[in-house]
Amino acid sequence: MKQKLEFVRLASAKGANVSVLCQRFGIGRTCGHKLLSRYRIEGEAGLVEQSRRPRSSPARSAPEVEAAALAVRMAHPAWGGRKIARVLVREGIGTPAASTVTGILRRNGIELGTSGGGAQPFIRFEHAAPNDLWQMDFKGHVALRCGRLHPLTVLDD
Repeated sequence: MKQKLEFVRLASAKGANVSVLCQRFGIGRTCGHKLLSRYRIEGEAGLVEQSRRPRSSPARSAPEVEAAALAVRMAHPAWGGRKIARVLVREGIGTPAASTVTGILRRNGIELGTSGGGAQPFIRFEHAAPNDLWQMDFKGHVALRCGRLHPLTVLDD
């Protein structure tokens, strides 16, 4: 705030070079002129950091769709975005994408993960001692110039 005020006061002085001041303060000329304009209109209040949030979200889901998605999830806590989206389309409530339904659930603080809507983490099993468990995997035939190769992987878990 102090730097903005200093910039505006220096730039407002008679004969000030705004381009040079913008370089000195490390801001673009567009930003510098915007600060000057807001200062002339609103005074020091115009230099306060403003929200970057859009004033409207025209593509946001309708409240009815959001409420229906939450209701379906409450009735079926293990379901994720894909299944809930299909139910909403089938019932004619709307045509949200699965990612939209997942976003609705996350925005409303509903935990996704092991109970629907998320991939399970890979669990590797290990045994206490060597030679307790062996895993083998046949990789299929590979044609060679003279014959065939039959690769087999073996893993001591």
